[in-house]
Amino acid sequence: MTTRSAWGLGLATVTDDGNTLDVWYPRPVLGDEPEDGHADLLASLSAMERRDEARGVHTTVVRTWADLDDAPQTVAGAYLRLHTLSHRLVRPNTVNLDGIFSRLPNVVWTSAGPCRAEDFETTRMRLRAAVGRPVQVHSVDKFPRMTDYVLPSGVRIGNGANVRLGAYLSEGTTVMHAGFVNYNAGTLGRSMVEGRISQGVVIGDGSDVGGGASTMGMLSGGGRQRVALGERCLLGANSGLGIPLGDDCVVEAGLYLTAGTKVSLMPQGGVVPGNHGLFKEPRVVPARELAGASNVLFRRNSQSGAVEALARGGKSIELGPPQHAGPVGVLLLRLPRRRRVSRSGRLPPQPREAAGRVGRPAETQGSHSMPVSLCSLS
Repeated sequence: MTTRSAWGLGLATVTDDGNTLDVWYPRPVLGDEPEDGHADLLASLSAMERRDEARGVHTTVVRTWADLDDAPQTVAGAYLRLHTLSHRLVRPNTVNLDGIFSRLPNVVWTSAGPCRAEDFETTRMRLRAAVGRPVQVHSVDKFPRMTDYVLPSGVRIGNGANVRLGAYLSEGTTVMHAGFVNYNAGTLGRSMVEGRISQGVVIGDGSDVGGGASTMGMLSGGGRQRVALGERCLLGANSGLGIPLGDDCVVEAGLYLTAGTKVSLMPQGGVVPGNHGLFKEPRVVPARELAGASNVLFRRNSQSGAVEALARGGKSIELGPPQHAGPVGVLLLRLPRRRRVSRSGRLPPQPREAAGRVGRPAETQGSHSMPVSLCSLS
């Protein structure tokens, strides 16, 4: 694996017993230490070194170098990795963050600064005596708010408490008040975030995570498969996504699509033509077989309750490479045009030249014969 590294000058908050609570890196860089060592930044941070008796901490300047392919070993190294993400130096899922929870301490994040969680009520008493007013506790967590450390250019954030340090927000992104973006997750373009982007999930340019919608991350049972949403996609209000999707997809409001969800593959007209002008049952597959697909509308049939997948915008459903080991295949589902149905429920006879079977590509040997061309990826 190619070695990649980051370096930064930071201001660390250290408790009286020598435990680091946080580190702020105003100007991290990829690679080794610059020749000038950021002398101007060093002077500025050195002037901020001081002791806070009320919180029982002191601040000190630290120099940190980290191999981004290795797991973090210290609090300073963990914070440097999170800063590189929020500064847009690296993209989500490209930095080794294994074991980061065990490296970061649980911290009480207050209006006066970070405090140790142990015996905080005594610290609160000292703080109130020092400042003469109540101290606000924003959260008790291992991760601070991103906006207290990094403010990326060109973004809108309705509630800073809902974006953790380590989030990657591209220029043009809007995170509404109820939106949430975890660390090692974010957007790759101009996106609207009204729902939840979980750890490890990335959202493509022009996509919208609707109000109350959520994505299943590595920390919430997503398994080894990383969830992603391509470009120009929509997760409807209160929907959910547990598989990666390609571009131009829609998940209907209220529908939670997990890897095991049974999905009926439907042509654009919503019915599957069978023999002798009758309808036939659509093929049903687990949603994981549609991982990476583009141009798909996922909806729940309001009468049968079945989850259905339909091609969108007159295009075919395009399946990307499988997300697991095995043969890689790309499939185009060319869906038939909708045909007029008589009152008796029968389809009119097809012209002879249109009645031929749909051919199967060589890669689909062994798969079932279908009115639509479907590749079963093993």
